[in-house]
Amino acid sequence: MAQLNVSEFNLEPGRSIARKYRVMSLLGAGWEGEVYKVCEVKTGIERAAKIFFPQRNLREKAAKTYAQKLHKLRQCSLLIQYHTQEEMVYRKTPVTVLISEYVEGVLLSEFLKNFPGKRLDPYKALHLLYALARGIEEIHLMNEYHGDLHTDNIIVNKFGLKFDLKLLDLYHLGASRKECFKEDLVGLIQVFHEVLGGKAHYNRQSQTIKNICSGLKRSLILKKFRNVSQLREHLETLEWVL
Repeated sequence: MAQLNVSEFNLEPGRSIARKYRVMSLLGAGWEGEVYKVCEVKTGIERAAKIFFPQRNLREKAAKTYAQKLHKLRQCSLLIQYHTQEEMVYRKTPVTVLISEYVEGVLLSEFLKNFPGKRLDPYKALHLLYALARGIEEIHLMNEYHGDLHTDNIIVNKFGLKFDLKLLDLYHLGASRKECFKEDLVGLIQVFHEVLGGKAHYNRQSQTIKNICSGLKRSLILKKFRNVSQLREHLETLEWVL
């Protein structure tokens, strides 16, 4: 049988999954699949369901890796809690679904729209970067990585004196962990740069900000910060003269 290739499921609200869950809305999408907000039929409890594109989950490898990774990292503050694996039929093909906790909040990309210019001021952006760096450091200390940091998979759960964040997804790069750790570090700086307004506002940023962003040059970022722990320590000792 030919492999079913899917670029989007486009599941309508009310669609049943494994006769146990009812689709409520799409939360996000990535290279491996889509994540939906679902309701557990018997209890009414809201959950998150990651549905894998069949061509990205050959022999269940991606789903197995994802579930094991979430279980291993269940104490890490940025990650959602994995519950169970289910199966649904899509176009007569069995498709793997992983059920996790549902976290209230809004994607960082949407969160930014609430601010003037759709960007954060440097003080808020530094707090955001610090919250992300602490969370990613927890993951790295467990010898794991995230692999795909961007504003469409970071959930802002609460915002006040500090950011309460969750990561919507994880990604298995299949590369060495050393390189994956570097990708996470560079990804953090890229997110920081984006929430500040990106290239259009970079020249007007303070030297404090530019020292962290390093012009978004990968080699300069990795020269300044050997790992996420160094970035976190830098932020903790930073004189925030903005």
